[in-house]
Amino acid sequence: MEEFIFGTLANDQLKVMNHRMTRRGLQHAHHVLPSDPEPGQPITLSVQVGGDLKADRVACYYTFDGSQPSGERGAAYNGQAAFFQPVEVMWDSVTWSYQTMWTVTLPPVQEQALLRYQIGAWSDDTQEVFADWPHIKHAAEIAATAFFRGEALPNHIQAGDPYRPHTFVLSIDELKPPQWARDAVIYHVFVDRFFPGQGRNWSQTDDLNGFCGGTLWGVAEKLDYIEELGVNCIWLSPVFCSPTHHGYDVVDYSNVEPRLGGDDALHFLVEAAHARGIRVVLDIALNHLSHLHPYFQDAVNNPNSLYRDWFTFDDSEVGYRSFFGVESMPQVNVGNPSARNWLINVARYWLNQFDVDGFRLDVADGPGPDFWTYFWLACKTEKPDCFCFGEVVDAPDVQRQYMGRLDGLLDFHLCDAMRRTFAQKRWSEMDFERFRSRHEQYFPPDFLMLSFVDNHDMDRFLFMAEGEKESLYRAAAIQMSLPNIPVIYYGTEVGITQAVSSRAGYGLHVNRVPMLWGDEQDGMMLQLYKDLIAQRRR
Repeated sequence: MEEFIFGTLANDQLKVMNHRMTRRGLQHAHHVLPSDPEPGQPITLSVQVGGDLKADRVACYYTFDGSQPSGERGAAYNGQAAFFQPVEVMWDSVTWSYQTMWTVTLPPVQEQALLRYQIGAWSDDTQEVFADWPHIKHAAEIAATAFFRGEALPNHIQAGDPYRPHTFVLSIDELKPPQWARDAVIYHVFVDRFFPGQGRNWSQTDDLNGFCGGTLWGVAEKLDYIEELGVNCIWLSPVFCSPTHHGYDVVDYSNVEPRLGGDDALHFLVEAAHARGIRVVLDIALNHLSHLHPYFQDAVNNPNSLYRDWFTFDDSEVGYRSFFGVESMPQVNVGNPSARNWLINVARYWLNQFDVDGFRLDVADGPGPDFWTYFWLACKTEKPDCFCFGEVVDAPDVQRQYMGRLDGLLDFHLCDAMRRTFAQKRWSEMDFERFRSRHEQYFPPDFLMLSFVDNHDMDRFLFMAEGEKESLYRAAAIQMSLPNIPVIYYGTEVGITQAVSSRAGYGLHVNRVPMLWGDEQDGMMLQLYKDLIAQRRR
């Protein structure tokens, strides 16, 4: 049974197209050594010049005081300029061209600082081109959208403006993930599907794209169950005001959705969880919001709107950048400082006013590493022991770009390997261990990778395993034995599956079935999970 965990890299054709794009133009791709620099360390930047770009000189325009750098053809207008040197010529058979690698080392600073920089390349007879161009993420989304629509992939994708500078950001600090997160076992609750609470029954359970009636009050009523399971952190699906059951299209970031219990319910849940030593993490989508959000409505209906540049209007099918071309989810332009600061202040508000313990960051590769540099600093300033982990569904080398910018990431590659091995039986356990060992070495210990065997955006593990519970027993035992922070998707621990495949045109919501309670639960599976968690936490 095939599945597409890595949407933009779902097949070989998409992988080849992505590779070609990364070998074009001028690509820095946040290649920094050390990847998470501390005060007193020199910083080496690398940039790759593609075979399609003529460049005899490459310069970095930079500042350490947080101000905006600028420059042209090697002359700095604000800040300083440093020149890269060519260090290696490389051949790439896929693009059938030579690539040139250039590096520059910037002087160390002795205290916490914010490095901001732009990278430009030019020749005497060419205009200066700025990294990162072409825009790989945008191009990959265009290609993947065509693939999933059954359309032919475009022969050439022009993504981004080569002459518009992009400002990279790097924090020089000593920030580390909180100690409590290293010892966490996380329970992922899809609020609308967990428990209604307050004596109410499910409002309905036939239409999984509709509302089923779970609430935050219901989650609070089940804290005994969560505590007895042995987990010490709850990850809540989005609770902000939204017109959908999943909540990833927000219309109001400053209030809890009334249908889920409103602000009072979240305050109560957080306080009750904290009293038991259980942390609470919110799921938040900052890459995009609902097309019904007042800021977007003002921007789309008023060309002179103050929010017009908070979004990217273009000549695409929907008329603006959005999450995978979905009309109802316009993407926020985090390159606009006002929009960026607004999103960061949203996070600070929930840390400060609701005392939540961090965030799971939806589509973190949308805003990209630079945005999360600002975000992580602000969150750590607001609450030093908060835990911020992202969803970056991409290749491991892209995931490593987020080191020093977030506490960690959800480990989609480990999830894929576990499903291939234990659910689909396409890998042997020897194959799995060979992959796991190398994968673990690829990421440093201070960048926390979170393990899981299923989540709200993929078919349930038991469905993929065709109901074979021994496969889940084995996967759970392996997951709990690994150093990764384990995440359990609600109901996996009691044998929940689903009726049909999301890949058969039914949609991702088919795995979001209502939680089983009482005698409907698989008691043997639940006890296994309790035992594995207890053993891990000893």
